[in-house]
Amino acid sequence: MKILVVVSHPRENSLTFSVASRFISGLAAAGHEAEMLDLHRIGFHPVLGEADEPDWSSSRKTYSPEVEAEIERMKACDALAFVFPIWWYYLPAMLKGYIDRVWNNGFAYGSNRLHHQKVLWLGLAAASREHFEKRQYGKTLSHLLNVGIAEYCGISNSQVEILYDTLDTKPEVFEQILARAYDLGLHYDNDVKAVGESPQQK
Repeated sequence: MKILVVVSHPRENSLTFSVASRFISGLAAAGHEAEMLDLHRIGFHPVLGEADEPDWSSSRKTYSPEVEAEIERMKACDALAFVFPIWWYYLPAMLKGYIDRVWNNGFAYGSNRLHHQKVLWLGLAAASREHFEKRQYGKTLSHLLNVGIAEYCGISNSQVEILYDTLDTKPEVFEQILARAYDLGLHYDNDVKAVGESPQQK
């Protein structure tokens, strides 16, 4: 499969980019082709303006050149993965803006729906697993991404994976995070849980 890996972090020397790189290495080892899309480095503008506002009277609207180019990029791929830090228990503004603008009416929903075989949401959390589970943050995030976004746009094979304790400076924690990222790439095309369920709810 050809997999579009969308990365959202302001720094290239971040753990987010290390995770993305290791994930892509896993994909390559499994025989997949990956294209990395670095939203910050391409200067993607996340604010939805009038040119990209959904036209509810018609699904045939032509969007801005920036968005139309990203739509074509998505069409050329078989599956998707997003790598991002979890800020305020949700997507960073840059990534949320990408979804707002590119996953638009007439392409991702409405008269058409996305054709992609799978989407993986790979989030990095500074907090612990216990912190997330205490107030069901992981369950809430999984429901929003798997059902509210992916399923709504036609992708039933959607998985949320959270890598915890990303501010822990112990080398073994860092290596565990990167090893998990590689494993997720290596086994990307394995079956995942039902929509709305994340690995944390097994």
